Amino acid sequence: MSGKASIFDPAAAGDLLTATPSGRALGAALGACGALPCGGVEAAGWAPLAALLRVQTGRPILLLAANLKLQEQLQQDLETWLKLLGANSPAKFFPDWEVLPHEDKLPHADCISERLEVLQALAGEIPPVITSTPAALMQCTLPPAEVRQRIRTLRLGDRLDPLDLVEWLEEQAFEPEAQVTARGELSLRGGIVDVFPFTTPWPVRCEFFGDELESLRYFNPHSQMSREKIDAVTLSPGGEVGLLKRLRDNPHATLLEHLPAETIVLSCDPDAIEEAGAQKVMEIPPGDGFHVEWTTLLARMEERGLTRLELSELADEDSLTLELNSLEAFRPMGARVPDPQVVEAQRREFFAQLHRWLRQEHRLLVLCNNEGEQQRLEELWVEYGFAAEAGPLPIALGTLSRGLIFPEGQWVVVSDAEIFGRYKVQRPRRLKSRHGAAMKSAFDINFTELEEGDYVVHVQHGIGRYLGMKIMPLSGAKEGQDNSAHECIVIEFAAGDPNNPPPKLYVPVSEAHLVSKYIGTGKAAPQLNTLGGKRWEKTKEKARQAVRDLAAEMLRIQAVREAEQGHAFGPDTTWQREFEASFLYEETPDQARCITEAKGDMEGTRPMDRLVCGDVGFGKTEVAIRAAFKAVMAGKQVAVLVPTTVLAQQHFNTFAERMIDYPVRIELLSRFRTKRQQAAAVEGLVNGAVDIVIGTHRLIQPDVKFKDLGLVIIDEEQRFGVAHKERFKMLRTHVDVLTLSATPIPRTLYLALTGARDMSTIETAPQDRLPVETIVVEYNEALIGRAIRRELHRGGQVFFLHNRVGTIHTMEQKLAGIVPEARIEVGHGQMKSDELETVMNRFINGEADVLLSTTIIESGIDIPNANTIIIDRADRFGLSDLYQLRGRVGRYKHQAYAYILLPRHAALLADARKRISAIKQYSSLGSGFKIAMRDLEIRGAGNLLGPEQSGHITAVGFELYCQLLKQSVAQLKGEQVRPRIEVETHFDFLALSPEQETGPRVVPTAQPRRKEDTIAVPREESWEWVEYDEDAPTVAEPENTCPIEPAYIPMDYISESPQRIDVYRRLAQSNARETVAELGEELRDRFGPLPRAMEHLLAVAELKVLASAKGVDSIVADRDRLKLRREGDYIALGGKFPRLTKKRARARLKEVKKLLLAL
Repeated sequence: MSGKASIFDPAAAGDLLTATPSGRALGAALGACGALPCGGVEAAGWAPLAALLRVQTGRPILLLAANLKLQEQLQQDLETWLKLLGANSPAKFFPDWEVLPHEDKLPHADCISERLEVLQALAGEIPPVITSTPAALMQCTLPPAEVRQRIRTLRLGDRLDPLDLVEWLEEQAFEPEAQVTARGELSLRGGIVDVFPFTTPWPVRCEFFGDELESLRYFNPHSQMSREKIDAVTLSPGGEVGLLKRLRDNPHATLLEHLPAETIVLSCDPDAIEEAGAQKVMEIPPGDGFHVEWTTLLARMEERGLTRLELSELADEDSLTLELNSLEAFRPMGARVPDPQVVEAQRREFFAQLHRWLRQEHRLLVLCNNEGEQQRLEELWVEYGFAAEAGPLPIALGTLSRGLIFPEGQWVVVSDAEIFGRYKVQRPRRLKSRHGAAMKSAFDINFTELEEGDYVVHVQHGIGRYLGMKIMPLSGAKEGQDNSAHECIVIEFAAGDPNNPPPKLYVPVSEAHLVSKYIGTGKAAPQLNTLGGKRWEKTKEKARQAVRDLAAEMLRIQAVREAEQGHAFGPDTTWQREFEASFLYEETPDQARCITEAKGDMEGTRPMDRLVCGDVGFGKTEVAIRAAFKAVMAGKQVAVLVPTTVLAQQHFNTFAERMIDYPVRIELLSRFRTKRQQAAAVEGLVNGAVDIVIGTHRLIQPDVKFKDLGLVIIDEEQRFGVAHKERFKMLRTHVDVLTLSATPIPRTLYLALTGARDMSTIETAPQDRLPVETIVVEYNEALIGRAIRRELHRGGQVFFLHNRVGTIHTMEQKLAGIVPEARIEVGHGQMKSDELETVMNRFINGEADVLLSTTIIESGIDIPNANTIIIDRADRFGLSDLYQLRGRVGRYKHQAYAYILLPRHAALLADARKRISAIKQYSSLGSGFKIAMRDLEIRGAGNLLGPEQSGHITAVGFELYCQLLKQSVAQLKGEQVRPRIEVETHFDFLALSPEQETGPRVVPTAQPRRKEDTIAVPREESWEWVEYDEDAPTVAEPENTCPIEPAYIPMDYISESPQRIDVYRRLAQSNARETVAELGEELRDRFGPLPRAMEHLLAVAELKVLASAKGVDSIVADRDRLKLRREGDYIALGGKFPRLTKKRARARLKEVKKLLLAL
């Protein structure tokens, strides 16, 4: 018996339409035009019916779902069914714009990308199978002829002028930018055109040699480095809404006009679709030119003669009937976290049903989400005793939201939703941003991102104010020679005398590494330093001593732990591997690394004490779950400590759902539990019956004892009180401790602490996360109503935050008046625990539409279906609070919205205005630490390092503080830290700016040195030298025999100042020749072949690295002589200065390199 072969052999895929009476009736009816009612088809049957119709008839298919949530579910199921049936048809997703029609903002790039992919596919030879909604269908798009005209394919070897290509791309609505990082952008740099089409997975770099397209390659939009070569690329329009606005006078089209005449439209639940269409009409403002009314669309379908199959569960007397049923009658949907014994009994009964179907010769296939689930399923089949009689189960890998049965055809497809009771889990639809792994959040501050007025730190002079960039004359240039100039960073310092204007320092861009953005720990502006004053050096010395003390304390704690003997957990068990393989999502690289590091600590002999830092929703909980499972597999108990009751319930639900397939007993200790339940849980911990306990501070009370505690997981440790933290410190010396923090730690601090604290950071957003759209408005009931309805119409839920218990029920009445159709629940911290638990569970289970609550939702609560949050009186919240609250939404793949409501007609305090401005500004993913730094205590640094360090961070700025900390840690660990030698260079044959090539050459006067001041080094035959005799009469120095050549970044190579500053900074900070070489490769890739000036600049940077390694602090090439200085003395060969003999700059630089290598 092979259910897989009999059901899913593509040759037999037409069974539905040929082998059963109802199937044949359906096949015959499809020849007609217009609406065809078809009853008996439940939601589980929509996607398979579409896939079977496609395979059997070969006709294009459009599946219509009432809302986005259903559309996503259909899309996932459809992709699986088409793959199972061996169809060569792609499944395409045509979403609506997901922005309100009257809002002055563009849809998300991924949404436009998906829509344009559909239009491009429909213009091709194989029409796709498409999922959509009434809202998407009603939105206008480009007409078919316009789409075909705006699609262009580039191939290697094509001949075209890069400027012509850029002009064409601009006509297609691509936006010119200095650097391409997002879809719809383009950039031209010499012979390189970068473009990010909406229909390619990565941006494309087109490199021309003259007018020939010499190279095509994908590149990473974040690192800007090339990824892979390609032979051709198809360019689609650079937008949709922008082009529609440009073509406003031309007639627009809808998706219907793009569909071939033979398309079959499947209306999934026609009543719901009719209602969704009518609702969308109400949202369209009068005079809107970008939407078509739903009734107009239906009329157009009739005019075009499209076949419309209306699928519903109930059959009328006149309708076709096709019984495609879900399996809910055989496997009822249980509670979110049911009793493990009930789950086990239901699962055993369902396996018995599978066995009955096989005995009754039904054709059966079981689909598992991944290999981990498949292995567990095969184990259970054997364990329950069915394998001996029925043989192995027919299993395939695939993701379905529901299984189904076709009684007439006697075939059954079972999904893991039925096997493991996972009805509540929404599988993610993959967004177009396939470079999720390449996306790092903004965890590392860009210290070169400067705006005029920002405070900056100059390493030698202290804190000043950045005033912008300026072209300044070179020192020593003759008067009237305006072209002798340098590009400089202008910094203003405090005036030494209040009667004088503040002095300005002009820092050449080649010294940009000495300047960084100032980030401190308070809201107050820092005090500016005076140029030449002693205060800055004293401040630096104080900070240096403080970080040394801090590093010493951290290393002492680390040493104590090294000496402790803890429990060494064994390697992963088979169950552990299965459990991890059953994770429904793909781990981000950072997540995988954190998991490996935590498990590595657990397998070591010393107790683990690891801190995992990551932004809200980046996947820290999964790290904790896997560590907990590992501990339980070793027979140890686990305690999970959380700061709030609501978060405890959330973690309990998550842990229970993840481990429901395994014999693990999990208990909750919080005020959501009765005294009797708490007593039973405490008793279970003492006798070892409870494996994992999750709770608030109740867990660290004296009556809670463990039989064999092996792991403590602390979530949001900074939210606990001092007494609780002292208790945690006592725990740490005996058991493994894993601490989770949602306050991100900047990468600069993370690197500084490497070796002094076991830390892991998760910097990569899950692939399907979108930034939260933040809307700041005055309180407006009409807008509140629109926002709530908009979320409800796409199948979602809403948080409404009102942080005053006294008036929360008044607000409930207001909301009920604004949105009477919404189911509203009220939750706050003063409610009885059982009432609050009921409210939260109703919202989590989708039985309520709006949760009106106080800030109890701030900590960690994760409800993927809630994607709009409305924050009333946002001016009363701190910035980090607003950020945490906004992080409650956008945990999933939908575009999420945060409405920041401000009081009407109220003048906000300056602080409140700044907070609101910052929350809107930093809406990109992972911008959390920026918020934390702006509002601060630098919350991450402050919590980790202690309040006494905050003053030193404020005094010297965050970047310099981290540099000092890194040096102290390395020194105290006994690592060889050779101080970096800043190498001065002067080459009289190199011009450091364009002006120096034509202006006068400025050469410092050579100072005579005595022979005893020189250091002798072995003399080499190939070098010429000159002797210096201080008693000889002065003679004219010979002129330089090498012409002056450029050594700088030409403006026509890198035209943007910030990019030039960044390259200069990176060159100056390079500490290895490999780093310089890698930067050279990056520049070749991003900006094209290196000009001579750039090659010389890179060569000088390499010489500086070599010189620093050899202890040389000065390199001067003066009139064919080379002077190298080390520790105050010149280096000579046999008492003589080396002489440079080559006649070109490149060759001379190689001569210098050769001598440095010989030292």
